[in-house]
Amino acid sequence: MGTTQLESVPEPKYWHLKTVLSEALDSEFAVGEILPNERELAARFGVARATLRQALEQLELEGRLHRRRGVGTTVAPPRMGVAVGTEQRVWPGLGEDAWQAVGCTLAVPPAAVAAALETPREQSVHIVRRSRVSHGQPVAAELLYVPQTSAPDLGAIDGPSEVARARAVLRELHRLELQDQDSAVELGSARADDARELDRLPGAPVLVVTTRYFAQGRTAALSVATYRADTCRLTFGASGGVEIHHGPEQQAS
Repeated sequence: MGTTQLESVPEPKYWHLKTVLSEALDSEFAVGEILPNERELAARFGVARATLRQALEQLELEGRLHRRRGVGTTVAPPRMGVAVGTEQRVWPGLGEDAWQAVGCTLAVPPAAVAAALETPREQSVHIVRRSRVSHGQPVAAELLYVPQTSAPDLGAIDGPSEVARARAVLRELHRLELQDQDSAVELGSARADDARELDRLPGAPVLVVTTRYFAQGRTAALSVATYRADTCRLTFGASGGVEIHHGPEQQAS
């Protein structure tokens, strides 16, 4: 492909360049291949580097590219299918839960979380950390906030590891009768901890799924799950379920 003339295109230059680059990714590059540097690409397509960066940023947001410090810009694999939610209401860690416990601490939660849990501002809660991997790639990280009243009987555990304590908190939570749950999804930016766990740069776009679990007439737990926006595509069905899947032709199960 030779140099592309963009002057007569009515849409923004970076947007047309994004389309041209996307076609080049399909025809010239393999998954995982490193692209030429910005100077070479800008010269090839006859655009300013600022225009090129806009196009690359858009392709990264759409999941076509990965940009990593010390590596460069590589062609990303197709978005992968990972179920987020189903019609069935279940506690975290039950059913076909794909999350893995990473650790657990007892600490004071952020003010917004304390308000949602209706716990005193300075009261510590169990904070269970879990991760989710699909096809060998990290796709999500979760913080599950559980008030001590929802998991009161942890005395039987003698000096547990953080992973063992996380599982114990989940077991205590499962003793409660789940009455209801609700979820909300919003676009956000990866915090430093999330970025490190998800192998992204801080500030990278993420999808944040917040779920409240209700038992005994109160909020018994609050989940804040952070998904890679470049990896995941969320589809909302009539059932209220949320799924992530590969392509537009694939139906949510």
